[in-house]
Amino acid sequence: MSKTKIAKIGAFTGLSIVVANMIGTGAFTSLGFQTEELHNTFSILSLWILGGVLALSGAFSYAEVGTVIRKSGGEYAFLSHIYHPFVGYLSGWISLTVGFAAPVALSAIAFMEYLPLEVAYPRITGILLIAGITLVHSYNLKSSSTFQNISTSFKILLILALIITGMVAAGGTDNAIDLRPSYLSEVTSAAFAVSLIYVSYSYSGWNAAAYISEEFRNPRRSLPIALIGGTLLVTTLYTLLQYVFLKHIPPAELTGSINLGYIAVDRMLGQGFAGFFGSAISLLLISGISAMVWVGPRVTASIAGEHALWRYFRNNAKGMPVKALWLQFAISALLLVTGTFEQIMIYCGILLTISTLLVVTGVFILRRRNPAGTGYKSPLFPLFQVIFIAISLWMIAFALVHNPYETLIGLINLAVGGATYFAGKLPITGYLADKK
Repeated sequence: MSKTKIAKIGAFTGLSIVVANMIGTGAFTSLGFQTEELHNTFSILSLWILGGVLALSGAFSYAEVGTVIRKSGGEYAFLSHIYHPFVGYLSGWISLTVGFAAPVALSAIAFMEYLPLEVAYPRITGILLIAGITLVHSYNLKSSSTFQNISTSFKILLILALIITGMVAAGGTDNAIDLRPSYLSEVTSAAFAVSLIYVSYSYSGWNAAAYISEEFRNPRRSLPIALIGGTLLVTTLYTLLQYVFLKHIPPAELTGSINLGYIAVDRMLGQGFAGFFGSAISLLLISGISAMVWVGPRVTASIAGEHALWRYFRNNAKGMPVKALWLQFAISALLLVTGTFEQIMIYCGILLTISTLLVVTGVFILRRRNPAGTGYKSPLFPLFQVIFIAISLWMIAFALVHNPYETLIGLINLAVGGATYFAGKLPITGYLADKK
């Protein structure tokens, strides 16, 4: 009985998790590379708006699927129900092994680089940072929720302060605002297409709330608010932030630069405030690490609840995946020590894109199975699903052509995951129950 009386979270915390997962260093670094070949202000801003539309298309679909399949675990739970447990297991295997551990490790390294202090052993310090955040999330859902809400609120306030200051402050005459190049020729160029791939990575994390569906008090109401509201908020912040950078940074300083926040604040308020902003960026990353530390182990716990091989990592009596939390910490620490996570991120991104594509395609399958479903309904169906599927297929094809080595590594990892599925003689009773 006590297991059914665990704490639950509301829509605000879910939205915090989505925003925290989405906003990382990409919004502060990638514009400098985009302006190497794109110069029209409207085409650059269109890039970020289109990235938001792609993420929003996925969010609409996940909100619909998540209110029908009300189970934590994200793609693992969804694909197991829609297709077959083996498909869901492979998706969960990617999430379990590197899908969250690698981004956590990468964010910890970024935290150390932005920190305005000389640290003798940055990787060890990064491991300690992840351990501290893991400890917070090991206690109970209330402590996780409080820590996440506070850290995410700080992140949003910091970006809003930068945007408002940039909008109010007068831009220099040598800024990067430029409407002279042809908009049409730029948005139809190969450079625009390649930039869209990297912008879409900056929007990754829009589906974070779907991994903790069972932890919402009212999933049918809260999940769509978290997914769609969080994505809309981040799209707005990202687009305005890029405009501020274009307004205040000269082209010569913008192109190829990765520390755009520092340069923009230096131009607007002076070097002292720029140094403060650099420090704040490091703190901003804590929110993202926290969200991934919270969400990732829920996939492992979901797998452990249905597959004997992973049973040790099930939730405890309080509904907390404590053992799964520390498993993810161990993988992140290993990646930090070995320094292999950046290449892992490439092939992991390809495989996770395939997983999200299958979930969005699953909207068509669920509607055919249950035309009068009572869950959330994606608007303008199937417009957003077609947009997401088309762009995702294009990005997957592009990645397969340009990153064949990473693709091979990903296939090997999938083969290992498939071997663990069959080696454990895992039951499919959960799937059969869903099909009845």
